[in-house]
Amino acid sequence: MARIKVLLPQWGMGMSEGKIIKWHKAVGDMVSEDEALAEVESEKSTDTIESPGAGRLSEILVQEGETVAVRTAVAIIVKE
Repeated sequence: MARIKVLLPQWGMGMSEGKIIKWHKAVGDMVSEDEALAEVESEKSTDTIESPGAGRLSEILVQEGETVAVRTAVAIIVKE
């Protein structure tokens, strides 16, 4: 089984961190590539983290309300 790390993207040059506002998927849910996984609030906007690949969401590493640095792994998808 391949594990795919879902990273917090850097949407703007000045973005250094983001806050997970809402997860659209739960652990165990199947996801498609480019499917919306979570809403993230940064300094200047709210954006959506999209799935980098298809599979099953096996772990959520950053909970709603938590703020993390860009490129931090926020979830794991397992390709089955």
